[in-house]
Amino acid sequence: MRRTAGYQNHGMYQSNEMLEEENEHLEDGLHAKVSKLKELTIDIGNEVRAQNKMLGEMDDDFDKSQGLLASTMGRLKRMAAAGHNRYILYLLLFSLFVFFVIWYIVKSK
Repeated sequence: MRRTAGYQNHGMYQSNEMLEEENEHLEDGLHAKVSKLKELTIDIGNEVRAQNKMLGEMDDDFDKSQGLLASTMGRLKRMAAAGHNRYILYLLLFSLFVFFVIWYIVKSK
């Protein structure tokens, strides 16, 4: 009877050791996963900061472009309101002249 009780205690001790080793192994795996997740989270944070910086720079570029376009449109409106229609006629005549010169060069070959 004593042998049976001692054998059962020894078996329980071994199973406790096995469970303890398995828990330590699982704990190590969990620690590795948490470390990877932490690295990934830090990388995501760095990427978000970089993307926000680029978006801010792009916003500034769009604001500059909008200002340039607004000033160009203002000058175009002033020129159109001035009534200098001869400029358009001169531009049209010059375009026709260039067209006929190119047409003549292409036809003569």
